[in-house]
Order: sequence, then structure tokens, then C-alpha cells
Amino acid sequence: MRIGILTGGGDCPGLNAVIRAIVRKSLAQHGDEVVGFRDGWRGVLDADTVTMDLRAVRGILPRGGTVLGTSRTNPYALEGGADRVLANLERLGIEALIPIGGEDTLGVATKLAEAGLQVVGVPKTIDNDLDATDYTFGFDTALGVATEAIDRLHTTGDSHHRTLVVEVMGRHAGWIALEAGMAGGATVVLIPEQPFDVDAVVAHCQHRFESGYSPIVVVSEGASPKGGELMLATGEMDAFGHVRLGGIGTALASLIEQRTGREARAVVLGHIQRGGTPTPFDRVLATRFGLTAVDAVHDGESGVMVALRGTDIVRVPLSQATAQLKLVPPERYAEVEVFFG
Repeated sequence: MRIGILTGGGDCPGLNAVIRAIVRKSLAQHGDEVVGFRDGWRGVLDADTVTMDLRAVRGILPRGGTVLGTSRTNPYALEGGADRVLANLERLGIEALIPIGGEDTLGVATKLAEAGLQVVGVPKTIDNDLDATDYTFGFDTALGVATEAIDRLHTTGDSHHRTLVVEVMGRHAGWIALEAGMAGGATVVLIPEQPFDVDAVVAHCQHRFESGYSPIVVVSEGASPKGGELMLATGEMDAFGHVRLGGIGTALASLIEQRTGREARAVVLGHIQRGGTPTPFDRVLATRFGLTAVDAVHDGESGVMVALRGTDIVRVPLSQATAQLKLVPPERYAEVEVFFG
């Protein structure tokens, strides 16, 4: 077969492991030809391709990012975009497409599958917010980066007797903040799913100071106070209609400093969470996803996504995976609230 692959949306550690697994299995077991599209859906729109042979994937397993490049291009936001995608795939002889991405990339994949293209999706996002899979690769690495940062900030915070507010990624889902906050022993964790009480946050920080230690507040970029608005650093929107977030950490640090009378600083981890070498867990998960995606293609399946359920890699409908985000349930947040203050 002639199989196309692409990586779309935000980059994350583990993408190269998926690419490598797809190429290695396709060539070794099936004699397929694998065509890579550069920069996500932009590459399909422009028919910008690269041959993915064994030489192309040699040595990429431990590398972060993606050797194919990525973008947030949305073919359905462009006039005639979907038709161009289908026409280019037909002209290039692509018999099946394996897109690797999050909700937006796989949302496009779902529509193309409905249009008759054989599509098998691979879930990728550091936010861990794709439904129908227990974990997405990239999350474990981002979580480790955030936890290490919190560990380091405890000592500098205590040395200077100041509050440190750590802003992590998480537009709508607070999985990184929740688990990094638990792992790093944060004083307060704030997530998009649970609007927070400013007075309660200040009280928890004050109580931490009274105990002889300095508070660490972990906040998702999409978190907001009760009755308040998201703190936006810019009003820019991407091709999928998402507003670029940022600024909640700085705003919260300023407020805490005013209310407690003690110095507070904000630390925005930003894209540091996306970069660097993937953890062993993410390398293995990404590899297993890639191997199973090739099996699904050769089994003639389409409109499906590979997913982790327990310790098994299964296949689920793409429509099920992209119908809604996987958010932090109230009972999970209640677990971490025990440690506030």
C-alpha cells in the first residue's frame, strides 16, 4: 500500500516514535511505501511530501518534536480546502492516511473519513484531553517537566519567603496541573473545570506562610475565578477558532502579593512542557500506537483511532474520540483538595 502520514497541531515528545513505528512496520512486514506530509494538513493542501524510508527514521526515537514538522492548518477553514486535500491524496496515490494529532487534527480526519478516505488516527496531546483513550503520549513527559519545575521552586520559594505561581498548559482540561500539583506537593491547584475562589486561594497561601513554608500555586492557563474572565495575553485566534491564552499566572501572583503583603512571582512553563526527549512511557506508548495503526490500515479499517485502555491498545471510532474533551471529573479534583493549605 501507499500510506500517508502527518503530524498536526502542537508538537509533543513521542511524535517521532510513532513515525518510526509506522515506517518500520509498514516497510518490514508489508512492503508498503510511506509518504510523509510536511507541516500537518498544510502539507496535504500543498502536496508537500517527503519519502519516509528507513534512513529517514533512523535515530529519531529519543528526539522530541517531529521530523515532519507541524502546523495548525485547518483545511475546512479554507475555501475549497477539503476538495484540495482529497484531490491531492488521489493524485499522489495515497490509499490510506494516518494523521497523528489532537482534537483539531483528528476532527479534520473524522470529516475526511466520512468523505470516503481510509483514515486511522493516532491520539497526541500533552493535555491528555482526548476522549476514548486512557492516556495520550506526550502527557507523561510534560507532567515530568512540570513536576521537576515545582520541585525546584519549593526551595527557592522557601529561601525568599515568597509565593510562586506556576502556570502550566491546559486550555480546557486541567490534567497537567492536577497531576503535577499532586506530584510536586503544591499548596493549591487551579484547573479550568473548577472556577476558583480568590479569597480561598489567598487564605491557603497565608496558612502556608504561617506554617513556616512558602506556597506553591499551580494553575492551568485556562483556569478562571468564579464569576471572572480568562486572563488573555492576546486576542489572537488560530485556524480552529481557539483564542491564545496566557496571563492568569501573572495576574494571580500580583493579586496574592497584594492580599498577603508578601512577594509573589509567576513562572510560566509554556512550551518548555512540549519540548525535549520523551519519557520511556511515552516512547513505548507512541510506538505501540504506531504499530497498531498499521495493523488497522491493513485490516481495512477506517474512521478509527488507536487508543489505550488499561494496558491494551484498542481501536475506537474517531467520532467517539473527538465528540467531546476528556475533562478532570469532580471526584479527581476532590482528591487533591485534601492537600490545599
